[in-house]
Amino acid sequence: MLRADCGRCFGLCCVAPGFAASADFAYDKPAGQACRNLGADFGCGIHAELRDRGFPGCTVFDCFGAGQRVAQQTFGGRDWRSAPHTARQMFDVFAVMRPLHELLWYLTEAIALDPPAALRAQLVTALAETDRLACGSPPELLTLDVDAHRRTVNTLLSRTGELARARGGAAGADHRGAHLVGRDLRRADLRRANLRGALLIGADLRGVDLTRADLTGADLRGADLRGADLTGALFLHQPQVDAARGDRDTRLPATLTRPRHWTTAATRRTSRARRR
Repeated sequence: MLRADCGRCFGLCCVAPGFAASADFAYDKPAGQACRNLGADFGCGIHAELRDRGFPGCTVFDCFGAGQRVAQQTFGGRDWRSAPHTARQMFDVFAVMRPLHELLWYLTEAIALDPPAALRAQLVTALAETDRLACGSPPELLTLDVDAHRRTVNTLLSRTGELARARGGAAGADHRGAHLVGRDLRRADLRRANLRGALLIGADLRGVDLTRADLTGADLRGADLRGADLTGALFLHQPQVDAARGDRDTRLPATLTRPRHWTTAATRRTSRARRR
């Protein structure tokens, strides 16, 4: 439920958001306009070649299951092509549903960390309330103050992260919201660190132990995770891993998948080395 099932969606992430031409997206696309690569079956026509064709941003996006919920539950299986009068509303609802589903994912992870009973009860209540909000009608969803709900939930998530980081020992360094773009962090002790919202774009984290580091919202685009240990990292999700660089020695939680482009990049480096 909390991972994208593109076969049950209507290509909403390929239509609803707008994109500016950049390293992540090959051309300008206005919000509400279908990507030129979107097929009649709502599948991507270049899915296997996205990175090579200039669309790496698409490969690291996950709606956390919001797309299929909007398509199949909120709009009852009616797609925006066969019912064009629903298109604008459907796209706007998707922009609300996606952060709700992301919160559902974080709350589920937080409960799995087995926090103290009182906090666990609050998390369970927040999970049920978030799911209730996500079950709303299109008009209800479009009037929802998502930011206010997110602030309430984030207070619980932050507390859960603090307790998990300190379990069995003292919490580590506090780098919450830190600007660590391109930094060499190979010698930094980031075990049990607070890295919530940290900008780690292009950071060198080779061989770093991130056990019990809270990575909620950390930006790992282009971060070098070769040889890093993320098996015990807190609140690490698949899109973050997909946006980073790694290799076969990068240790990941059992629930996450090693990105295919990590293996491809390693093969290319080996081939270049052999040609020299």
